[in-house]
Amino acid sequence: MVLLGRHGGCPPFSRPVVTVTAARILGMDRWPRVRRVYFVSRWREESPFSKRVVTVPDTTVLGWFRRGWKSADPEAWIAGELGGHVYRLDSIFDEAQKRNLPEPQSIDELRELLHEHLWVEGDTDFIRLGEHALTVRTDDDEVDLAYYFIDDKSAAALPERLAFLLHDTWPLPTDAAASGAVFSPGIPVRTVRLAPPGPEAVFSVCLCWESPDVHRNLNLVGAMIFPGLTLPELAARLRGTDGPGAHRWPHDARLLRALVAPGEDDISPAMERYARLGGYAPAPAGIDRPLAHEAIHGEMPAMLRSVRPDESLTRLDVHITQVARYIDGFFGFDQWFLFDTRWAATHPDLARSLLRYATYWDPYAV
Repeated sequence: MVLLGRHGGCPPFSRPVVTVTAARILGMDRWPRVRRVYFVSRWREESPFSKRVVTVPDTTVLGWFRRGWKSADPEAWIAGELGGHVYRLDSIFDEAQKRNLPEPQSIDELRELLHEHLWVEGDTDFIRLGEHALTVRTDDDEVDLAYYFIDDKSAAALPERLAFLLHDTWPLPTDAAASGAVFSPGIPVRTVRLAPPGPEAVFSVCLCWESPDVHRNLNLVGAMIFPGLTLPELAARLRGTDGPGAHRWPHDARLLRALVAPGEDDISPAMERYARLGGYAPAPAGIDRPLAHEAIHGEMPAMLRSVRPDESLTRLDVHITQVARYIDGFFGFDQWFLFDTRWAATHPDLARSLLRYATYWDPYAV
């Protein structure tokens, strides 16, 4: 097993821990090709991205399940293989022992066994197994979670869907193209119009545990787009909007407007304020009311922690801002990314897969 970047809840390992770059994740390096399967846990991890990414040395998803089918201690075996606890994944192996279930010989047999014996909170559509990937969604009675097994053939073939899911090194790259760059999201986004139409746009991806827009953290409604703007222009446009329609924007847009202070033309201070907010669903009391900008921002100072927690991370660049806001030892982090066309055009696979991550729990959906 190789662990990629920071991870949470992991026991000591006798094998070396290796940080792997995005290029190696997608097989674009010049190292000798080694077949592998990626595992990702999208949950309350200690990682700034709230996910754990590891690799196992199997060539197929079926091969990994066959290798552990007769494990004497499934929970311990899974923890050793996958870098820590995976919520109720051991249930399939426990049932295999209790019922003396035959080892699956094909993807179809494994799919049938998973649908019958893998514990999930939901219906069988939350277990999706194909030739190259398994995606599972459930919940732990506190939050929704998902986990994924993806073979390297799928990872190499579909970076526009999987690059962010398989990326676990903070921060995302920050270089950006010059004016005139072109990017198409390729996925539905929610539009907030602050400027006349233009060739550029700002995208907002807020990944949180609870929002009035989603209610459950994996019932996703998608990212936002502010067309006609670059990221350096966003703050002034947000604070300059006092029309009656602002309180009907998506929740994240209203919160972002409240975070910008009067007179600020840079979005970075607003994102620093977000990193200082406490709780897992922070919002000013008047966020749903048609308040002028100065009034809604006036509620923010009382909500800010006196200092930003040491665990919280911010990376504030011209064409992308990134915040991993530390909540507490239970929820870990949430994340907020703002980036514009110039960054997205330079990193199209990361950009499209991040937008997809905010729209579908299953990266293979649609």
